[in-house]
Order: sequence, then structure tokens, then C-alpha cells
Amino acid sequence: MRRWTRTILLTGILILTACGSSTSEENTQTGSSTYIENKGSDTLVNLALAWAEQYQEEYPEVQISVTGGGSGTGFTALINGTIDIANASRQIKDLEIEQAESAGFEPHEIIVANDAIAVIVNPENPISELTLDQVSRIYKGEFNNWSELGGEDRPIVRLSRETNSGTHVYFLETVIRLSDEEDTDIFSADTLLLPSSEGIISEVSSNPNAIGYDGLGYITDEVKTIALASKEGRAYILPSAETVIDGTYPVSRGLYMYTRGEPDGIIKDYLDWILSDEAQEIVTELGFVPILD
Repeated sequence: MRRWTRTILLTGILILTACGSSTSEENTQTGSSTYIENKGSDTLVNLALAWAEQYQEEYPEVQISVTGGGSGTGFTALINGTIDIANASRQIKDLEIEQAESAGFEPHEIIVANDAIAVIVNPENPISELTLDQVSRIYKGEFNNWSELGGEDRPIVRLSRETNSGTHVYFLETVIRLSDEEDTDIFSADTLLLPSSEGIISEVSSNPNAIGYDGLGYITDEVKTIALASKEGRAYILPSAETVIDGTYPVSRGLYMYTRGEPDGIIKDYLDWILSDEAQEIVTELGFVPILD
């Protein structure tokens, strides 16, 4: 199996998008080619692109367009009928389901990989462990200096993905609100919103005051990963494939693809391949966690 690199993947997005510019309604077989439109989560975009590249090598009659933009963007495009598959790093919301039903279809969900949300700081930061409550209070603006958490006398710079990101929504609900459905707390108003996972990594790596969060597949040696405890007195756990699989890391999630109803034809063939051992090996190579049988 080839070793995928982020540079190759990002370069390839333009190639694949150029190959597949038709809308969902036009994605019928014409001549010897079939197009699949695939859009949404930026967390999933590199993985989706790697899958598309490999699948097209094996099935050259299929051309797959892969673009990001965020989970919310993917759901909107699916509801509008302009794509075949929506990528998402969160589950579809009730309102989005209602909108899909109004558009005449039931969204069909497939878990295609697993992930962990890693909380990251600059390597110069001496803090290495936090509870979920402490992270929640940081992002709500209740902690504003690292000295309040046992660190140096430095201001805390909060970083987040933008609001159309599924990772943003998941972090808000699971970490800031601590999975309390009645909690209406939001990010502190001075939180800096960045448009990409790579942007979070870049800013944290260059700013000794920063804290951010990112999907496990995007973490590099340029940043320091914080061990998290679900509550005070519980074990502090680092995110990894092993701690996601055994359920000990407290901020884990599925990664999803959604279709307009039960998939069939070439779309079903492609999704079945994504769940195969071959495609799940790519999940591991890109730093995410594969689906277990």
C-alpha cells in the first residue's frame, strides 16, 4: 500500500474536482465514464481524496470529485441535490433531516472511519494534562491565563474551526457543553476561528500561548498533544488508535458519509469498497482509526 502524503492529496483535489464537475442529477453513465460528486467535511477531505485516487486507479471508468467546505456545506449540497455523497465529521442534525425529507428523501448514514479530537498546545507550553471541564472553561473564557492552570504567566489564545465545520459543532457539544443537551454555552467571543485543520496546526505551532483542537489524522510533531481526563480524579489519556478503539479516550467520534436514501449502483459499489480492508488500510496510513469488523 502506498504511503500517502498531505502535499500529494491537496494537490490532487484540483485534479479530481476538474474531472467531476457535473451535478447529482447528471451523474448517470455517459460513454465510458461515471461521475460521483463527494463534498463536505474538511476533516475527511484528505481521506476521501486518497480513497478516490485509489478507486479510480482500480476502476478508471469512474471519476470522483472531492471537495471540502465543512460538514454543514456538505449537508446543504446533499439536500439541494448537487452532490451524491456528503462527508461529515458529525451526525446529521434533526433540522437537516427535516430539510432532506422536505426535499423528498431520507438521509442514509454510513460510518466510514473513526477519529479522536486532540486538544493541542505549543511544544513550549509546560501544560501536558487537562480535564474536560478545564478545557470547557478555557473555551468559555473562564480561564484566561495559563498560570491559572499551573502553567506560565501567559495569556491563553483560543483557536477553533469555523462554525460550518462539523468538528467545531462536535467540540462545542461534547467538550464545551460536556454533552449536556440543556447547556447553551458557546465559545468565548475572543476565540479565533480558522478555516482549516492545517491552519489550526500552523497557528498552534508558531504561538506559545495558543490552544486548539484537531482531528487525530492532522496532528504533527510541530504541536504538543494534551492528555485528557473525563473528570477530576480519572486517568489522563492521550488520543491514539488504541485509546479510541478501547474507549478510554474521552473525545472520540465517527466519521460519516451520507447519501440521498439507500445507495445503489456505482455509489453503492464505491461505498462498499470504502468499508473494505483495502480502503481501511488507507484510514490507518492517514492517522485515523479504521472501522473494525
